[in-house]
Amino acid sequence: MNSAGPLVVDARGHRCPVPTLRLQRALAEAAAGQIVRLLADDPLARIDVPHFAAQHGFGVLATIVEGDFVAFDVIKPG
Repeated sequence: MNSAGPLVVDARGHRCPVPTLRLQRALAEAAAGQIVRLLADDPLARIDVPHFAAQHGFGVLATIVEGDFVAFDVIKPG
């Protein structure tokens, strides 16, 4: 795992499917074991992100509600 902390992808202000697409792009570039934190305020992200992760073999480590947005910690297996 990367000790520098998660790679943060801020997709607040964007609507479906943009947050999931940005997460997908970040995970494609991430190293194995890297955590990507997606920040999203689109209500559909709460459904889309876990579904995307399950379909593609990524793990959702945490889903954290922070006021008007959600932070998803997703790990790239390796």
